[in-house]
Amino acid sequence: MVNNTPLRIGCAAGFSGDRTDAALPVVQALIASGQPSVLIFETLAERTLALAQLARRTDPDAGYEPLLADLLRPVLGLCLAHGVRIVSNFGAANPHGAARRIHALAAELGHSRPRIAVLQGDDLSGPAHRALLQDALGDAMPTEPIVSANAYIGAQAIADALRAGADIVVCGRVADPSLVLGPALAHYGWAPDDWDRLARATMAGHLLECGAQVTGGYFADPGYKDVPGLAQLGYPIAEIDADGHCTITKPPGTGGRIDERTVKEQLLYELHDPAAYLTPDVVADIREARVQAVGTDAVRLTGVQGHAQPPTLKVNVCFESGWFAEGEISYAGPRAEARARLAGEVLRERLSGLGPLRIDLIGVTSIFGDDTSRWLDAPASDSGDAHNDMRDVRLRVALQHRDHASAQRLVREVTALYTCGPAGGGGVRTAIRPRLGTVSCLVPRDAVAVRFEMVD
Repeated sequence: MVNNTPLRIGCAAGFSGDRTDAALPVVQALIASGQPSVLIFETLAERTLALAQLARRTDPDAGYEPLLADLLRPVLGLCLAHGVRIVSNFGAANPHGAARRIHALAAELGHSRPRIAVLQGDDLSGPAHRALLQDALGDAMPTEPIVSANAYIGAQAIADALRAGADIVVCGRVADPSLVLGPALAHYGWAPDDWDRLARATMAGHLLECGAQVTGGYFADPGYKDVPGLAQLGYPIAEIDADGHCTITKPPGTGGRIDERTVKEQLLYELHDPAAYLTPDVVADIREARVQAVGTDAVRLTGVQGHAQPPTLKVNVCFESGWFAEGEISYAGPRAEARARLAGEVLRERLSGLGPLRIDLIGVTSIFGDDTSRWLDAPASDSGDAHNDMRDVRLRVALQHRDHASAQRLVREVTALYTCGPAGGGGVRTAIRPRLGTVSCLVPRDAVAVRFEMVD
């Protein structure tokens, strides 16, 4: 029997470190709708997994989303009591650890014990997968120690876990839109080759995956693209129908805006080819898509088409790549830019031979600078300030080096500017941390064994 009851999916996080108070209004709106509902948290970026692996090296119980408890605490009881299921990639490098923490949190709060499913199969960092990675990468295979290697897996295992009765599905590296497609697959029972419906729900996931971007957060540009209530942004909700079309809304009474422009900006985000948005589940084609306002803060997306899923899966491989050192110091008052430029020249001379030194004058030239700092050789009139009268400039320098002691030299030299001149420098901050390199490849789909297991 075909299920025609609309499914509502709300998103309460768009990256690791997102706001932790976003979920409650979303969950309240989902419950008030009276419709089948799912809450997702999208908390993985390309390097978040590698950082999580490094954290797990230090603490075997770590490696999942650091804000997991803060994200779930306000809404876990409501979701369990009202049947709002939770799907997230906050498992990162340790999905089982995340599941244990959720069970512990439920006990702390006096809630019933949730049924948690953990997805497995994305982690290809072990010795058993070295030959697979070597074949895929060839000469690009890192010679340095591999920190993480994870395949972007798709929605099917999420759907299977929900069909098996999971209250919460904890994932590691899945494709972001799959967090939405999985619940839609489970709810509607679409065939795995129903490409148009899969593509439509995938693009609904694409609209939700960055959280408040689609509700006006990243859209805001005062005087040009004004967004009301930016401090109290509502996070998005998608209502997905049986054909996969969606309507994007947000919780009533929250800030932000949803209109055709905010939706179009997010629809095109990270989209290299409108005819072929590649995901593990389907290739989405938005050339005939239609974005239409259907009410206040309500926009409907239709017309997306789909094509067969790719035969391969993308894998990101992160590896140890030495050390990254940076330092900052401020100069203020008359001739601040000239003094900051002189400090940069001093550092470039004293650190000569270590490798490329990135030098920025924040407020003068930084975003449009480059890693060779060629702008420093130009006269001040060509560096972004024709009159050389900037009165508040912050110098930033950065260096990447395989040797820790060499990277540490930058930290010492920036600190020494306090008294070694130029005049009037202050507010030094320095840092040194491990550097990660990244390389990507494609592996055959059937080489990645994806499954779920219920965790007691």
